[in-house]
Amino acid sequence: MCAAFFIAYLPAINIQLGSFYREKALTQVSFVVFVQFSALFLLGAYSIIWRYISITDVKVFVLAACVSGGTLVLVRFLLSFTEFDLWQVPVSVILIDTVLAFGGLLALRVLRRFIYELGEHSSNIRTRRSVQRIPALLVGAGRTGATLAREVAGRKDSELDIRGFVDDDVRKKGGSVSGFKVLGHTSGIARYVDEIGIKRVVITLDNASGKEVRTIIDICSEIPVKTQIVPSLNELAQGRVSISRIRDVQIEDLLGRDPVILEDQNLSELLSGKTIMVTGAGGSIGSELVRQIMRFQPARILLVERAEFFLFEIHRELSSIVSSIEILPLIADIGDEPRIRQIFESYHPEVIFHAAAHKHVPMMESNTIEAVKNNMIATRTLGKLAGEFDATHFVLVSTDKAVNPTSIMGASKRVAEIIIQELDQTYSTNYVAVRFGNVLGSAGSVVPIFKDQIQNGGPVTVTDPKMTRYFMTIPEASQLVLQAGALGNGGEIFILDMGEPVRVLELAEDMIRLSGLVPYEDIDISFTGVRKGEKLFEELEISGENLEKTRHPKVFIGKIATFEKAEVASMLSAFQTAVNESDETKIRSLFNQFLSEASVYLNETPVQPIAETKKEKYFTQPSKLGLAEK
Repeated sequence: MCAAFFIAYLPAINIQLGSFYREKALTQVSFVVFVQFSALFLLGAYSIIWRYISITDVKVFVLAACVSGGTLVLVRFLLSFTEFDLWQVPVSVILIDTVLAFGGLLALRVLRRFIYELGEHSSNIRTRRSVQRIPALLVGAGRTGATLAREVAGRKDSELDIRGFVDDDVRKKGGSVSGFKVLGHTSGIARYVDEIGIKRVVITLDNASGKEVRTIIDICSEIPVKTQIVPSLNELAQGRVSISRIRDVQIEDLLGRDPVILEDQNLSELLSGKTIMVTGAGGSIGSELVRQIMRFQPARILLVERAEFFLFEIHRELSSIVSSIEILPLIADIGDEPRIRQIFESYHPEVIFHAAAHKHVPMMESNTIEAVKNNMIATRTLGKLAGEFDATHFVLVSTDKAVNPTSIMGASKRVAEIIIQELDQTYSTNYVAVRFGNVLGSAGSVVPIFKDQIQNGGPVTVTDPKMTRYFMTIPEASQLVLQAGALGNGGEIFILDMGEPVRVLELAEDMIRLSGLVPYEDIDISFTGVRKGEKLFEELEISGENLEKTRHPKVFIGKIATFEKAEVASMLSAFQTAVNESDETKIRSLFNQFLSEASVYLNETPVQPIAETKKEKYFTQPSKLGLAEK
């Protein structure tokens, strides 16, 4: 920097050396260099690991140059009104010095990275000669592909030998990304696989949609060549994996769900520094809720779960990654009022997420009494205690099966929603329910069942070729449950954007293909018929609900006419009597009696699926929803 300053003075003095340097330059250099180093230090330039310098780091250098140059120019003009002419550095000298000093420092650091990468490249060449790498083609020459190419090229332990890119953007053809050529269009994958011996295709599309992923999978299946994908944006954002941890394509990738963007300010107000209770904390949704909540630094999390093993697992996981938050594993049955009251008295939870429930439709058909006890009566107990102990928020995790229910599980969750709305009229706590469809990968859901069946050689069992379901991922469902809790004012039934319904048969076929097998040839698919309580089509709205938009584009409100308090009390009393008498037939009759939209069957013959005319396509075309602006 000193050399740059002296060189900057040469044009100003017409390269006349001598006394001028001694009188002015030597006096000013210490001040100028001090300002420049201060700018670099304050902006964090010295914390950069220069062998990994990037465009972002260069921005820091440019900003430091602007700050120091601006400071020196400001001092120059301020001193022009004083007699300190010795300290008045000419503006031309300041500008030339800033360019030379910061440009020179940056060049030295870029040179350092170049030398480092040159050594790494030589080392990698020697490694490649001794280690057999897999020739790979990257699909998508965008930011994701460029990042992956750089990481793979710079790692000795990478198993991939990248041979180039393909991309549907015609402007990129023939270009180069991170040193690798863009060969052509994705339609030419088969030709490139043959010509340059590709053994692996890696999907590196930025924000890839399910349709795009499916297209690539179909092309590669016909060749055939193994296909993989970089981690999803959701996985990367949560720090679970790095972009270089390539994995096999999963069924979640074919859904093409957009990443959830949360309103962090609202969630921080709801969760930060608070005591949070999560019931069913060891389950699929409950455990993911806890992981998401941890990001917002609550003071304490109460993990309420009656399954000891699952409680141990989630507590062990969380304890290993964080120490600043108090995490308490509490074995408890939410239907055990004395135990739950003890927990409220001891810890006074401020926000409760109620994810504990019996959720398996066919199983609850033969365990009717337990469904009522756990999903309804226990929910009432927990919600009542939340109100008595002045909790601020209570969020019930509900289900799309609560809409026009034909099953015990769906009907019991619909009554749970009614209970929540009744409690909201009684206590100051904000009670809300969040309704969504099936969650991919949750315990007992169709995806792990299909995986087991495929691993065992089939057949994969599908109830009916026409059956459709709404699906979302566990992280997406959990994040939107949190968001709905922050949006609620009390009494709302929130409905999450589930996208388009998916045919379960297509889901089974996709999973077989993703396993490298051919449906109906390698793995057969058999149809078992609709089971008791199941519907061919699930819904997210009860007829007559007034859906309203919220600030969040994936969260809607279903305003449902509430029941009178006396009616709710009478209903719960009748159910409690039927439970005490172990009268399952009476329980089924009570659901049909109190829920006008319910059609819970009373014998061994399942009710017919609801009429097709009652179906509506939600959230795929918002302009046709008839949503009322809030």
